[in-house]
Amino acid sequence: MNGRGEELIRYRLSRAGETLEEARLLAENKHGNAAVNRLCYACFYAVLALLIRDGRYSSKHSGVRALFNIHFVKTGEVPKEMARIYNDLFERRQEGDDDDFIVFDEVDVQNWLSEAESFVRCISEWIQRADKQ
Repeated sequence: MNGRGEELIRYRLSRAGETLEEARLLAENKHGNAAVNRLCYACFYAVLALLIRDGRYSSKHSGVRALFNIHFVKTGEVPKEMARIYNDLFERRQEGDDDDFIVFDEVDVQNWLSEAESFVRCISEWIQRADKQ
């Protein structure tokens, strides 16, 4: 991995952490739909870092999900339960952004926040392990 790639991975993981913090603040202020949007993006940024580490890239959310599922979930490198978190948040984000009269429950948002934090941590740890090999 060259210096530019490593810098981009660090940047994406940093963005994932910042975006989780944004989601926390939105959830605390009862902005559930916006919080879910940020949770999805936090996971997206973490997955982008993972794909960069593996030399893969897509400019579309659907492409990022597909690459992640094909190259990391189906191979068993990332647990299916972790993939479920990202895939569910992706669907919820679309629902909250695009559908009418969707208001996410505060308890659900808090649970998703915890899951997204676990997801970002899992991806960060995977990258750290891969870098040591």
